[in-house]
Amino acid sequence: MSMTENETLQTLTREVERLNNHRFIRVQNSFWRSIAFQFMRGLAFGLGSVMGATILVSLLAWWVSQFEFLPIVGDWAAQIAKQIELSN
Repeated sequence: MSMTENETLQTLTREVERLNNHRFIRVQNSFWRSIAFQFMRGLAFGLGSVMGATILVSLLAWWVSQFEFLPIVGDWAAQIAKQIELSN
């Protein structure tokens, strides 16, 4: 069941056409689409980073405020926790 050279060439041509119609290739073939895609990707990364850092710092401040034996850090963290609660 071997393919002839013509059938092989036709199969290869169909696969290359299918690859060229793929969304990734269409985005990368256009300079402006590529710029827009990278811009949106950067916005999503930046937003995710800020949200993640905010949650992490809030949890860390709450956790530190639970320590009563650290008077300076405990009071400072309690003030931060109070400000977070007021803003919510």
